[in-house]
Amino acid sequence: MAGHGLYDHEQAKLRSWAHDFGVELSPVQIHLLKIYLKELWEWNRHMNLTGLTTREGIIKELLLDSLIPLPLLPDRGRLLDIGSGAGFPAIPIKICRPGIKVHLVDSNSKKASFLKQVIRITRLDQIDVIRGRVENSGTLLCPEGYNIVTARALARLPQALIWCAPHLMPGGILVTFQGRQFEDTLRESSYVLKKYGLYLHKSVSYVLPETDCHRNILIFRKSDRSTN
Repeated sequence: MAGHGLYDHEQAKLRSWAHDFGVELSPVQIHLLKIYLKELWEWNRHMNLTGLTTREGIIKELLLDSLIPLPLLPDRGRLLDIGSGAGFPAIPIKICRPGIKVHLVDSNSKKASFLKQVIRITRLDQIDVIRGRVENSGTLLCPEGYNIVTARALARLPQALIWCAPHLMPGGILVTFQGRQFEDTLRESSYVLKKYGLYLHKSVSYVLPETDCHRNILIFRKSDRSTN
């Protein structure tokens, strides 16, 4: 895996897969994604950034998966990614939505170092890494809140909502990534949704290409009248 970002045939597959989900990738975006993935391959040799070990698995299950909510996101605003890990979904979103200002939060120092390195070599601007837990990072976060909050593999939905909801601006959206079944955990989350003035704005059900991997993206919106 070392030394390569995206081979030509992988670029073609990614473009085609993304197109099928309503995402058109420009040559500049492909170039930046290639730099990002090349660095990921290198770091993944020495530390477990993703838990996936095949090129296609990482491209499909992490990169493509991160791009699927793009058509539902605004072009500008502030985004908070909680538990960023290897940078999914926030770095692919930032590459494709350069007008969004991004804060990445992760408590793992090595993962935070990786994220800073990716930002440096891709020369992305208006994106910063905050090392720590979101519940202890209040003074480093935007006090006005965020238009978008993303959470991927952070925790079970009720806990993820508890950590994410307080940082949403009224009218803001929270993007969560779920597996095939989400109905039970959504019911378990009803008290949290009510507490923070959240409601399910949209659900996106999809199958990753060339797999039987069924997933769902749940997008919650914070009521304009919410005071939390």
